[in-house]
Amino acid sequence: METNNSITPVSVAGSHFEIGTSLGAATGDAIRDRVFTTPEFAELKARWLNSTRLGQLEEAARSAYPEFVREIEGMAAGAELDFETLFLWNCRGDLRLPPDGAEAEGCTCVLQPAVGHDKPAIIAHNEDGAPEFLGHCFWVTVNPDDGPGFQSFMYPGMLPGHTFGMNAWGLAQTINNIRVHDLQIGVPRQIITRAVLACRELNDAVDILKRKDRASGFHHALGQAGLRRLVSVEAPASECYVKEIEVPSGHANHVIDPSFDTTRQTVTRSSMLRQAKVDTDLGIWTREEPEVILFDTETPVYRANDDGDDYAQTLATGVLHLYANGAEWTVHASPSERHTIRGRLNI
Repeated sequence: METNNSITPVSVAGSHFEIGTSLGAATGDAIRDRVFTTPEFAELKARWLNSTRLGQLEEAARSAYPEFVREIEGMAAGAELDFETLFLWNCRGDLRLPPDGAEAEGCTCVLQPAVGHDKPAIIAHNEDGAPEFLGHCFWVTVNPDDGPGFQSFMYPGMLPGHTFGMNAWGLAQTINNIRVHDLQIGVPRQIITRAVLACRELNDAVDILKRKDRASGFHHALGQAGLRRLVSVEAPASECYVKEIEVPSGHANHVIDPSFDTTRQTVTRSSMLRQAKVDTDLGIWTREEPEVILFDTETPVYRANDDGDDYAQTLATGVLHLYANGAEWTVHASPSERHTIRGRLNI
């Protein structure tokens, strides 16, 4: 499979505003060239820019996590854009759009619990997004003055956290989009995912996902190095279901716990197919590397111009190994461009 998927590394440090400024300077061209030209952004801008609802989301974000709003303010300054436009982009999942204007869907994750005393727990994740972003995303290393450093895959103009990444305390997070019909005024989900990367303990992250004032939500796969603990959290705005992972498990783009059986959500055919394929593969998995599952193009779990009904393409694959004494991560640009980025953390 031939691709040309550049993932640009960016390292930033300082106050929250300084971090944002550096990220904005690094990603500004991609924001203008790749974000502002998408149909989704055009719909967002036409429907919600300068709206009362967007102002209410901003108020909720500033009240709960002012430091992460400062990062968006800095990003806007660094990219030479106005704050409200960039904040709008960071609320893309919290604002209703018509089906043909909604954000690109995708992402599939696999969770493998640790076996024995020396094997790692593993979270592996296909990051699927708009094809326009292929080759225009970033791997960011962020070291705030007043919180844990972290590394994360980043879209142009969006706070790090809503893709896959890990912080300096060994807390790992991967995200799957879900479309549950319960949007409300509250803290935007981009802010929530960034807040998770500032947590020391997995339980602290789960507490954030149980907040009742979230505007919308995601599926979060969370893990903790040292403990080698894994949890799957389905967290739409109105509910939060936490599942301890004790057997190999997978997740696509809709909530699947029976407690959500009466919950209204949009489930694409692609998400159903990927969920079914991952469940089948996990049932016969012999604990080979998770890429065996995530690089499957027949269903396809791996998205490459597959004509699915949710307009997405795999932008990168992240594999996070959580050991008793540390963690390792590998980022694949594509099945033919493996080990693009690698790193290790000792705890």
